[in-house]
Amino acid sequence: MKSFVMLSLALVASPAAFASLDLAQKKNCMACHAVDRKLVGPAYKDVAAKYANDKEAYKKLAEKIIKGGKDVWGPVPMPANSQVTPAEAETLAKWVLTLK
Repeated sequence: MKSFVMLSLALVASPAAFASLDLAQKKNCMACHAVDRKLVGPAYKDVAAKYANDKEAYKKLAEKIIKGGKDVWGPVPMPANSQVTPAEAETLAKWVLTLK
């Protein structure tokens, strides 16, 4: 029974996860980031871990997605992404923060 419940939860959660991954791909985020390994920028799992205890992290990350940022993960700055709306940035930030 426990396996069935876990599988059911995974199936329910999967469309949103795939939708956010799809959005990240469409908005060119995956050119510099990967879920589980560092590319040009940090792995999304590392971002989620860094901000795990910050309840307002999604707001900070959404702003960085739109405006860019620097000096948080090393010398390479994150450029602003003008293709992303504020609502999309919030969706992406909340998705990143769910990754473990």
